[in-house]
Amino acid sequence: MKLIESLQELEEQLATPSSRDVDSIRRIQGDIVILGAGGKMGPSLARRIKRAIQLAGVEARLLAVSRFSSAAAARELNRDGVETIACDFLNRDQVRELPLCPNVLFLSGRKFGSTDRPDLTWATNTMIPAQIAFHYRRSRIVAFSTGNVYPLVKLNSGGSVETDSPGPVGEYAQSCLGRERMFEYHSKEYGTPCLLFRLNYAVDLRYGVLVDIARKVYIGEPVDLSVPAFNAIWQGDANSYALRSLELCSTPARAINVTGPETISVRRAAEFFAAEFNREAVFCGDQSDRCLISNASLCHSLLGYPEVSLGELMQWVAHWVERGGESLNKPTRFEVADGRF
Repeated sequence: MKLIESLQELEEQLATPSSRDVDSIRRIQGDIVILGAGGKMGPSLARRIKRAIQLAGVEARLLAVSRFSSAAAARELNRDGVETIACDFLNRDQVRELPLCPNVLFLSGRKFGSTDRPDLTWATNTMIPAQIAFHYRRSRIVAFSTGNVYPLVKLNSGGSVETDSPGPVGEYAQSCLGRERMFEYHSKEYGTPCLLFRLNYAVDLRYGVLVDIARKVYIGEPVDLSVPAFNAIWQGDANSYALRSLELCSTPARAINVTGPETISVRRAAEFFAAEFNREAVFCGDQSDRCLISNASLCHSLLGYPEVSLGELMQWVAHWVERGGESLNKPTRFEVADGRF
C-alpha cells in the first residue's frame, strides 16, 4: 500500500478519475456545472470531472461556480482548465445570470455556525436551493444532502435506509430536509430529474471524522464517545459517486445514501490510531446506544463499492497526521447528538 506523502500527492489522488468515471462521462450528454465549487469538496471534484472529460475525448464544458472569496482558489482551477464563475447564490439577480447547463451538481450548503445564525442557515439551505432548482428546472440535478436528515438510530440497526422516514435533529438537519423538499417540489412541478445525494462522512486527509479522532489521539485529547459509531468514505470515492449519480437522476426525485459499507466504532478507531502512534487513547462522554449511521447498500448496488477500503483509508490518515500533514481545521462535530453545530 502506497502512503500519501504530500499535499500534491493528496490532490492527485482525489482528482484522478476512475475508468468508471470516464465511461460515465461518455454517456452523459452536455455541459456540467458545479454549484458551490469553492468548498471542501468542490475543487477536487471539478478537477476529477475535467480530467474525465479529457480522457473520454468528449466535447463538454465544465463550469465551477462559487463566491470564490479566495481569488487563489479560482486561479488554481483556471490553471487546471476549469472555467470559473463568481456568484453569490443569495443574490437572485446573480443566480438568474448563471448559464444554463443540462447537468448540475449542487454542493452549496451551510452547517457550522448554524446555532449562531439559524436565519442564515435556513436561507442558505432552503432559499438558495429553491432558486437554483427553479433556474435549472430543465436540467438534471444531483443535490448534495446529508445523513443528518435521518434520526439517530440504534447502534445495531444497520443504519438508516432511503425509505425510512426523516427525523432531523436540530435546525441544521431540519434545514437540510428543507433543502431536499425544495428539490423534490421542483422535480414534481417541472419534471426535473433529480437525485438527493445523502453523504456522510467524506474523509479528505485534511478533514473528516477519522482525521478528527486521529488528531485527538495524537495530541492526547479525549475522544468523545457520546455518539458511539459513524460512517466514512474516502472523498475520492464520494467524488466518483457524485459524478456518476448524474445518470441516476429521476422524476420524482430519488434519494441515495452515500458512504462506506462499514459501521465504524469510535472507540475502536481511536484504539487503532493509538496503536499506530504508540500512545494511549483517552475517552470522555457517556456512550449511548444511538448514533447517526446510514446504510449505503443501494448506492453500492448501483455504483459499486468504494475503491479505497476503510483499512487503507485509516492507514493513510494515521500516516498523514503523524507526519504533520496539513489540516483544514474544520472538525466534523461527529460527537454532537443534539444537532447544535
